[in-house]
Amino acid sequence: MSDAESGESSSAVVLDYLPHGRPDDDRPQYKKPSLAYTIGVEEFELLECVLSDDASVSIGDTVALDGDNVDRTRPVSYDELTTSARSEIEYAIEAIIDEDEQRFVEYYNDAQPITLRLHQLNLLPGIGKKLRNNILEERKREPFESFDDLENRVSGLHSPREILGERIHEELREEDLKYRSFVG
Repeated sequence: MSDAESGESSSAVVLDYLPHGRPDDDRPQYKKPSLAYTIGVEEFELLECVLSDDASVSIGDTVALDGDNVDRTRPVSYDELTTSARSEIEYAIEAIIDEDEQRFVEYYNDAQPITLRLHQLNLLPGIGKKLRNNILEERKREPFESFDDLENRVSGLHSPREILGERIHEELREEDLKYRSFVG
């Protein structure tokens, strides 16, 4: 069952579009379906989408996984992505974060301890004990409303949006991470 069929994700951002299918597919060109490599908006899953014959998509487009453009999907690993898809992933993650800023600001508001010694905030690049404690103190006073609010109120925290993007990218690249916050 694909992610779209299970209801896990409903839309994805196109990372690469292959109108003539995979280059390693030895079938004649007219028998190869067009493909798109995508990243899910909700769970950041990486997918290979077989596109319908009349699909019209471009890199950066958001497609409905259960819509008319996509016939079927299959999960893929980061290593299975094309070079072009890998180079687009950072921009797609930024676009997803920018499109739903509140969802990602809530991560800073809601992050909890994982163990007695490790907090979800410590999983983010560049956030150590001192910065984590500053974030926790500020959010006790009042929840953060935006990335700008977060950056203005927490001294030493620069680019909270980019920090999340780096973590999501790391979770996509590294299959053997012990803890995951964003990638399903």
